[in-house]
Amino acid sequence: MKRSFFILAGALLLSACVHNKEKNESIQYSGNPIFEGWYADPEGIIYDDQYWIFPTYSDLFEKQVFFDCFSSPDLVNWTKHEHILDTAEIKWANKAMWAPGVIEKDGKYYFFFAANDIHSEEEIGGIGVTVSDQPEGPYKDLLGKPLINEIVHGAQPIDQFVFKENDTTYYMFYGGWGHCNVVLLNNDFTGIRPFPDGERYKEVTPDGYVEGPFMFKKDGKYYFMWSEGGWGGPDYKVAYAIANDPLGPFERIGTILEQDPEIATGAGHHSIIHKPGSDDWYIVYHRRPEPNMHRDHRVTCIDKMEFDENGHIKPIEMTFKGVTANPF
Repeated sequence: MKRSFFILAGALLLSACVHNKEKNESIQYSGNPIFEGWYADPEGIIYDDQYWIFPTYSDLFEKQVFFDCFSSPDLVNWTKHEHILDTAEIKWANKAMWAPGVIEKDGKYYFFFAANDIHSEEEIGGIGVTVSDQPEGPYKDLLGKPLINEIVHGAQPIDQFVFKENDTTYYMFYGGWGHCNVVLLNNDFTGIRPFPDGERYKEVTPDGYVEGPFMFKKDGKYYFMWSEGGWGGPDYKVAYAIANDPLGPFERIGTILEQDPEIATGAGHHSIIHKPGSDDWYIVYHRRPEPNMHRDHRVTCIDKMEFDENGHIKPIEMTFKGVTANPF
């Protein structure tokens, strides 16, 4: 009797192990990086039940003269859409274009970017805006000139992120050189309009801020995120704050993504994707694979983002496997 029992138990255990192995083998992971090529500063968004990522083509500044984007139904299988925008369309951009910011409004798709790496207002460059009838472009210059060319409050006009508060209120956070401004876009994105107090540019720089602002809203709170450290070095990282108002004040809570020399360095300039109606949150970011042979050899990756019982973001664990498939 005992012998029969152990034989049966062993058979059940073996069956369970085989079942779990088959189940694990059937799970699809995105892998990191999630697509081939040197890409940085990824802006992730959901359009029409598809995941989209709009990154910078990562190379020397003089070679960053076009953008590709990528779409996926499940975070695992990605389709590349080539040259959705380039300097042939943006006549005033000649040195570099980078750091996309994207949003949909009234059936139109808007693509913001930084160009020319200006260091004074005597130069032409800054933040541009384009528009298309579809996410994959082609995008057309909306203004024929920069949307913001000025250097205000010490913020270089780069790294813009558009945050939708409601159908008539769109904030744009931007800024390099350790300063972050926020402006209020007008409703056709052709310019900025004053805040109720008459100001046009508000500085909202938190402690440690360098560049790459991003905001999302969860449980009535505004999570403001940014990159710290030097973008060209290994210590690039992501920190965040939580506020009750989209204009802050933003008190730094801490770092949630940074280098792991066994995996990659220079992890930063990120965005967040949240699948509606779920607790699935993802951080999309770039990092430098080891061994790091070149400053501009950056790849786009994705990992899970989770929260603790206080609503704080848990430290992100960088992985090579990425995330599991999550179709709509």
